[in-house]
Amino acid sequence: MTTPPWGAMARLAARRALLAVPVLLVVTFGAFALAAASPFDPVKAYAGTAALGADQETLDRLRENLGVDRPFTERWWDWLTSAVSGDLGQSSVMRQPVAEVIGERLVWSALLCAVAFAVAVLLGTVLGVLAARRPGSPVDRAVTSLAYALEAAPVFWIALLAVWLFALELDVLPAGGLTDTGSEHVTAGQLLSHLVLPAGVLAVSQLPWFTLYVRQGVGDALAEDPVRGARARGLSERTVLLGHALRSGLLPVLTLIGSRVPELITGALLVESVFSWPGIAAATVEAATAVDFPLLAALTTLATAAVLAGNLLADLLYGLIDPRVKLNEM
Repeated sequence: MTTPPWGAMARLAARRALLAVPVLLVVTFGAFALAAASPFDPVKAYAGTAALGADQETLDRLRENLGVDRPFTERWWDWLTSAVSGDLGQSSVMRQPVAEVIGERLVWSALLCAVAFAVAVLLGTVLGVLAARRPGSPVDRAVTSLAYALEAAPVFWIALLAVWLFALELDVLPAGGLTDTGSEHVTAGQLLSHLVLPAGVLAVSQLPWFTLYVRQGVGDALAEDPVRGARARGLSERTVLLGHALRSGLLPVLTLIGSRVPELITGALLVESVFSWPGIAAATVEAATAVDFPLLAALTTLATAAVLAGNLLADLLYGLIDPRVKLNEM
């Protein structure tokens, strides 16, 4: 058995961490620049309806107090230097520290994404293997047709359809939220029942990619000489499929993991909005429309870091499973 290249993995992670620094700098600078060019007025968003009757002098004083009268480059630099020391600033729209805003919501978004991603990978692997066993069979045609249909369906449409079917028509699952109406505490049973629909919809939105990749990878592996040789030696079909073809066929899926993270984050924002899931979606929307510079920069940085971490994870898994891949050259 080959010893896992832990040293090479650590060096790859260190290199990627160093390369992530300039990427995050550019991303945060871009977030401040785009927010500064936004047509939304952060002062009016902060004051709400009170801004309608306020005079210009009051609005200007409020603009100065919020610090939005300064060039965005100065605001970006002040936020960056504070963020390095752990202070992400104060959210003007949420009226609380940015770290608290993210801390209260991140755990629910992470739970939703983790469950959905795990379901999509496992179910996609099973369906892909079933389709690849007999190319052109009714099972293969049914699985691939379903995958292409789901691939073309917008995630918000799937979410609304799920609410109509399971919450309104069948009344078997709650339509949204984290707990039942009137409940003061989050219980495991309520959390599970409220998680089924949003996690299921998000998993279905990612399912076609894993299904099609596994089908193609396992199908190609079944046609390779080593697999044919294993069959010729009299090994069972299950051993050939799971011990030889599946391992080789899953290699393309590992590269897919990193590339699907941006789509997973985007889909999670839409799903959270439809199902009123208390994640970071509402905070992201409010930060964008209210031009909340500190919160917007922190959320953008978080999303970018998640994408970079997904790509790193895919490369590490690829190097672990395929000994031909040299992590030092990545």
